[in-house]
Amino acid sequence: MSRVVRVTKTGMQRALASRAVRGLRVVRDDLCTVESHPLPPSRWLRRLPHGLLCLAAFGIMLGGIAQLTDNGRLGFWFASLIGISQAGAVVLAMRRPIPAWWLSTGATVVGAVVVHGSMPVAESRQFTWPWTAAGIIAHLLVLLLLALRVRTRVSVEALVVTVLVTWVLQGVWSAPSYQETGVVAIALSAVVVVLGIALRGRREARAELGRQTTLTAEERARRTLLEERNRIARELHDVVAHHMSVISIQAQVAPHLVENPPDELRENLEGIRNNALEALTELRRVLGVLRSEDPGSDTPAAAGNDPHSPQPTLDRLDALVENTRAAGLTVTTRTTGERRPLPSGVELSAYRIVQEALSNVLRHAPGASASVEVAYVPFGVRVEVVNSRPLHAAPASPGAGHGQLGMRERAAMLGGDLSVHSQPDGGYQVSAFLPVAPLADGPDLPDAPDPAIDPKDDTA
Repeated sequence: MSRVVRVTKTGMQRALASRAVRGLRVVRDDLCTVESHPLPPSRWLRRLPHGLLCLAAFGIMLGGIAQLTDNGRLGFWFASLIGISQAGAVVLAMRRPIPAWWLSTGATVVGAVVVHGSMPVAESRQFTWPWTAAGIIAHLLVLLLLALRVRTRVSVEALVVTVLVTWVLQGVWSAPSYQETGVVAIALSAVVVVLGIALRGRREARAELGRQTTLTAEERARRTLLEERNRIARELHDVVAHHMSVISIQAQVAPHLVENPPDELRENLEGIRNNALEALTELRRVLGVLRSEDPGSDTPAAAGNDPHSPQPTLDRLDALVENTRAAGLTVTTRTTGERRPLPSGVELSAYRIVQEALSNVLRHAPGASASVEVAYVPFGVRVEVVNSRPLHAAPASPGAGHGQLGMRERAAMLGGDLSVHSQPDGGYQVSAFLPVAPLADGPDLPDAPDPAIDPKDDTA
């Protein structure tokens, strides 16, 4: 039994020794380094803190030399060496705080050892020991700069070593004839280190908050982009479904337009029709997935987004303008060029761009007037919405503020471009060009798409 106890004690002693060695190695790695930690410039004061520290270091040097020569009875050159070391520690701490802390501690120890016992008792009562007044100020500044830039563990280790050095000088070696300053130095050092750790933690928290805010803004923009693309995809589904329905109908009707069509033609047309119906079925499945991801899909009609209503085209632009006028906005319209039917996707995107631009005028330019111009050019269509200067400031808008993103997505999807910029008079202009590839001559397609068409209905 005793042998088991001895073995257990031996194991515990080895474990404690191993932990002690690891702890000492950590302290060595933390405090025995010359790694640079530059003092960052203040946001508003720029380099003023650096100048103030240099000025304080100059004062520390003069005060330290005077105290060591007058009260400490040291020679001028030796006192100057200690005073310059303490002042240099403050300057060095702006870039390399750990070596600066060692320099300040070393200068204090050397000064305390040299002065100890070198004066008569009557004169020594006027000298502060082991920390001089200048040495305390210099060490406090160094500890503050150190705590502001390094990890909390390193700051605590530096404080503990400072306490141990002070205790050895004043408590173990002792010099009762001097004005002992160890307790004051330790108390002030603890306060300064705690203050530095708190300020560093606050700075890191603000930096982390800034990073999180940036990430949140990026995620919000990404989510808004995906939601806008889903909405565009849902709208374009009706356009694609219309053309697929037309293909299916034409493939079904074509055999009846030819007298005694060969079997090969019937089989090919039947395959085309079947493929078109399968494509329509898959499109409906995709649309179901997109609508299930829409949080407001349960009440689309209430939001003015009825999934069974035909997608708007430029033919409904007059109705859009009338609704906008009813909301209190003065709108004028103008159409240039030869009006002609455009691909359904181009008409839908042009309508949505005008709709979003007018909505932005209502939200962000109270009291302004707007003009809408639709220009049909040989290779596309250009839409432009210009508003005048608002009469008063706009109230806060509850929207996400990504209306321009949707307009750009629609223009880019069709290979067009969109420009948004302010006017010299304080107004705003939205201009988009949507290209249209010239179509070869061919049979005209029906003009009225029916998004509610059933792909299984042969009479569609």
